[in-house]
Amino acid sequence: MKIKAAVVEKQNADFTIKDDIELAPMGADDIQVHMVASGICHSDEALRVGDAVIDYPIILGHEGAGIVEKVGPEVTQFKPGDHVVLSFYACGNCDNCLKGIPTQCRNYAANNLSGVRPDGSDHFTENGEHVADMFDQSSFTTTVVRERNAVKVDDKLDLRKLGPLGCGYVTGSGTVLNTLKPRPGDTIAVFGTGAVGLAAMMAGKISGCTKVIGIDIVDSRLELAKELGATDVINSRNVDVVEEVKKLTNGRGVNWAVDTTGITQVMEQSIQVLTQGGTTATIAVTPNHIDLDTWNDLCVDDKKIVGVNMGDSIPQIDIPRLIEFYKAGMFDFDKTEKFFKFEDIKEANEASRSGEVIKPVLIIDSDYFPGK
Repeated sequence: MKIKAAVVEKQNADFTIKDDIELAPMGADDIQVHMVASGICHSDEALRVGDAVIDYPIILGHEGAGIVEKVGPEVTQFKPGDHVVLSFYACGNCDNCLKGIPTQCRNYAANNLSGVRPDGSDHFTENGEHVADMFDQSSFTTTVVRERNAVKVDDKLDLRKLGPLGCGYVTGSGTVLNTLKPRPGDTIAVFGTGAVGLAAMMAGKISGCTKVIGIDIVDSRLELAKELGATDVINSRNVDVVEEVKKLTNGRGVNWAVDTTGITQVMEQSIQVLTQGGTTATIAVTPNHIDLDTWNDLCVDDKKIVGVNMGDSIPQIDIPRLIEFYKAGMFDFDKTEKFFKFEDIKEANEASRSGEVIKPVLIIDSDYFPGK
């Protein structure tokens, strides 16, 4: 089957829209998904420019929403016509998956970041040659995925808005709701007000935190943070962040912090703003090491730092929960989104890179209309 896809031919190359990509045949437990829309995530850009590498050429995208076209004979959870959001793939069989921690799947890297399907076969080819996939899906095109990649969603909701629930929003909110688990009356600081950070803030508000402090260097993002649930915002370009957080918390510091930047100095600040016994969660990754003073800060005051992958989420549980919060007006993630035509993927990606748009969403099926 020939499909249209946005392809990155080599490291740092622009996206190229092609019509001759070959989609692999379906397996017995596969579903074929007609993609309606897909968010663009910073992970896509990291792979495009080579900060992280799977393989080239590659079809990126991992925040897709679409409609099931076909299902394999062993599929039990989906049928043609179902609306779905795509997320990462977990094997379901290793010890961590069986414990209910699919984000710690023993085969996570092999299944999601190898560029091929779990059995080693190609998702996509061009003229018979290998084209790498991302997250065992690739949402910048129509695709074939396993049941575990997909989450069924309410077909009355606008699919164009829902794709980013599969990564950015579930990561930020899951870090708070599943990993940190603040109690009502606790305080939290979130460093970075992109899609992940804003989701973490909204989750802090949902959890009953009395202080939800948003920290960034872009005033327009901080204004949106206040609209979405931040009780206080700090432009870290202008003031000493640690001092300001302490002022806002009567000198104590916050119970919880989330770093979405991966910048060493910011990560250190996310530890320094904690109260005694506090915990910071680092979502982004950095190649640099924390210095000795910060290490002492962790030990002496019994602070904790935890790494979190994909919000410790179970997509089949967490995405429907976020949708219920959205319906109740408690998780207005769509206020971060801006729609772009699929053919304008370069413009959308640049808007993401520059920070002009928090969450660009590519409209792959321009004929889709919500509710039909």
